[in-house]
Amino acid sequence: MSLGQRVSSDHQLTRLLQIGVVLEELVESRAAHHIESLPPEERADFDAEVEELLAEAAAESADHRERLEALIDDLEAETVGYEEINALVDAQYGPPEDTDGVLYDQLANEETAYKFYDDLIEAIEASDAEFAVDRDRLLETLTAIREEEKEGVEEVTEIMEHRA
Repeated sequence: MSLGQRVSSDHQLTRLLQIGVVLEELVESRAAHHIESLPPEERADFDAEVEELLAEAAAESADHRERLEALIDDLEAETVGYEEINALVDAQYGPPEDTDGVLYDQLANEETAYKFYDDLIEAIEASDAEFAVDRDRLLETLTAIREEEKEGVEEVTEIMEHRA
């Protein structure tokens, strides 16, 4: 999405929120699979800090997905189910090579989500369209999610710096 684009209809807003749900489902699924998919010799490098990070990321993404789905429900639309995305993740992505690969993947996921929500908020704020969902609630929800993604970026970066 370009920064200059405006969200001009419920249909467009719904599609963008659905993209957010899929993004959160992808992050949730990837975080949940990382520990299980590492080769046994690499699993030993996983410390409690990394395991906790991945567990928190999966839980946070599930929470974000639920909040986005509530907004989509208000727009009287549907979302893609988590199990569908989870099956695609299983089929599409191979296991990470090592612990560093897991952290880089998690950092990329957090940064992608942060940028998506940042752009989406900007596009909504640039629009004067009326939506079927309360604008203040919409922006409050998206802003809270964006800030949590920002904190995730900072947390992964901090862990990576300590491991270097």
